[in-house]
Amino acid sequence: MNSLKEDALKYHSKGRPGKISVVPTKPTNTTRDLSLAYSPGVAEPCLAIAENRDDIYKYTAKGNLVAVISNGTAVLGLGDIGADASKPVMEGKGVLFKIFADIDVFDIEIDTKDTEEFIKTVKNISVTFGGINLEDIKAPECFEIERRLKEELNIPIMHDDQHGTAIITGAALLNALEIVGKKIEDIQVVYNGAGAAAVSCARIMMALGVKKENLVMCDSKGVIRTDNETLDYIKKPFATERDIHKLEEAMINADVFVGLSKADVVSQDMLRSMNKDCIVFALANPNPEITYELATASRPDIIMATGRSDYPNQVNNVLGFPYIFRGALDVRATKITEEMKLAAVYALANLTKEPVPEIVNLAYNQSNVTFGRHYIIPKPIDPRLITAVSPAVAKAAMECGVARQPITDWDKYNNELLNRLGKESNFVRAITDKAKQDPKRVVFSEADNYKILRAAQIVKDEGIAIPILLGNREKIEHIIKTNNMRLTDITIIDPKEQLEKGSDFADALFAKRQRNGLTLHEAKKLMLDRHYFAPMMVEMGEADAMISGLTKNYPSTIRPALQILGKEEGTSVVAGMYIMLSKKGTLFFADCSVNQSPDEDQLVNITNLTYKAVKKFNRDPRIALLSYSNFGSAKGDDAIKMSNVRKRLKKENPSMIVDGEIQANVALNQKLLKENFPFSELVGEPVNTFIFPSLSSGNIAYKMMQELGAAEAIGPVLLGLKKSAHILQLGSSVREIVNMVTIAVVDAQSKQ
Repeated sequence: MNSLKEDALKYHSKGRPGKISVVPTKPTNTTRDLSLAYSPGVAEPCLAIAENRDDIYKYTAKGNLVAVISNGTAVLGLGDIGADASKPVMEGKGVLFKIFADIDVFDIEIDTKDTEEFIKTVKNISVTFGGINLEDIKAPECFEIERRLKEELNIPIMHDDQHGTAIITGAALLNALEIVGKKIEDIQVVYNGAGAAAVSCARIMMALGVKKENLVMCDSKGVIRTDNETLDYIKKPFATERDIHKLEEAMINADVFVGLSKADVVSQDMLRSMNKDCIVFALANPNPEITYELATASRPDIIMATGRSDYPNQVNNVLGFPYIFRGALDVRATKITEEMKLAAVYALANLTKEPVPEIVNLAYNQSNVTFGRHYIIPKPIDPRLITAVSPAVAKAAMECGVARQPITDWDKYNNELLNRLGKESNFVRAITDKAKQDPKRVVFSEADNYKILRAAQIVKDEGIAIPILLGNREKIEHIIKTNNMRLTDITIIDPKEQLEKGSDFADALFAKRQRNGLTLHEAKKLMLDRHYFAPMMVEMGEADAMISGLTKNYPSTIRPALQILGKEEGTSVVAGMYIMLSKKGTLFFADCSVNQSPDEDQLVNITNLTYKAVKKFNRDPRIALLSYSNFGSAKGDDAIKMSNVRKRLKKENPSMIVDGEIQANVALNQKLLKENFPFSELVGEPVNTFIFPSLSSGNIAYKMMQELGAAEAIGPVLLGLKKSAHILQLGSSVREIVNMVTIAVVDAQSKQ
């Protein structure tokens, strides 16, 4: 079993099998709760719904519940694999609905290829749902299924395989044409592929202004022509009268190519035969009709889009379907109309031309992502998508008369949309994408460990980092071979084999530490210890960052890094910060791992280091200096210390938003803070950065939050070192190691 296959199977099977679960949304702790949830209390909403059927939206989850339904006849690139085998994909679609638009999903796999039976089944269960997303159903049956269900049901229904790609591509086309200065009614468009997505792309582009006589569609047999008497009702509207038969003929003097077919069917010569400033959407996945490298090499004037995330202009359906359904559900639309789809097209096109938020710049390691040839559609990570697309769809539903619950307060609606996701739902994706833009060499000092090697495999495969494996070569190679890992081409360094390099490192370490009691003999012995060898690799420029600490206690792994790498200029301390991914957003905790009882000077330095680190992640720090007291309400050394720290920080940097001393619950509760301490500069926006008076309080807080608050912790992130070195918590999971490597790469990028 190869490593990727093993990872995928473990991911889906570990713990509770699958990717989704049903979670109660009401209290269920007491007997009274249960009597209200079920018998006898549940009778009251049942009677209310029986009297007024629309009350089902008031008393049940129907209004935020979408069914993702498939029969497994056209799954991803896997084809007809059956209804049961399609379930992992449908669960995955449900995950995307939830994380991008807070829509709940039941996935339903229907084991039939009979169109009438499929339609009947969906109709019979439709009362449960506020909307239906049809998925991975083969053509031509998918067209008839969607048409009939839209006619016979009064809830939003969309076959995403058809319309999702069409909506995103339509937006990309509008923007690409604006960049090259061409009018949509004048362009010649060629489609390769005549399945569900291609047909829908053609329809939506015609709705946007492409003329039918300027359109050519090819299927596996060549150009679809009017003299072909065997054409079905799906392909017939796209037949051409032109005397052309092959794709290469159709491409001559074309302005736009849309590929929804298979890899490597387009050549460089075909692209060269297209008109000036050609637009190419090569959307076959995972490998496009022509590679990005070949396409851009053939035409310097090309605007190129693919379905891949590792190239500019990714056409990704997640830009559309979550937000389209969100808008449709929120006005209780009876259907998804052509006007609603076009509203999504224009919303996406317009959003691309607005200045991007910093989280997008962070993710793509650019200082200013701007509208142009390499940015014609929004990035999937853009947090503005929900407030751009969903309201546009909702307004269109109201304008064309299919909204049963119109929205009147749009500002309130936008705030509700933002609150659904939390402000930081994209944080990990953003830093991961940033790391991928410029992967760094990361040395793993404990590479003869299965979890470390699994993490190294993941960051290598994902393009996050370039791993260097440090440790016993024989043991490392045995683990790699035994577990069939794809790490045979990765550098392995065994300190016992590196006598010459170890001698050079020892000389450098001796020069650095000779006046701190270190002899040359001791320095040479230390070079056999990988916890010293790894930071020396970073110090000597043979690695950009290091990860250590999985199997050894924290003090004994941080000490070598401190001694060898030293502190940043301008600081006298090194601190540890945890990034907490919580329901309240992303929070930053310091110091939770290094300084046991910091004094005022140290706390000022710790706060300044944390302030810079949070800014580095493109966040505006709002800092609470924590204590057991609120602004002098109780006396004591810690309270006075934190109050004094605030005074000093404001004197040094008046623009820093920092206040304290303050209790943790008050800092986290804006209502409580405003009612009781309206003078605090933390009033108005949530606090995101917390400075603890001691290591014990910080350590206890983050660990309790992990267990009781269901927060995920990334850290400790070491602050104040000259170069990137990060120490894992003893026994960290593979996921935690990967997160720390990602942070280490981003840290190394900034220090470089």
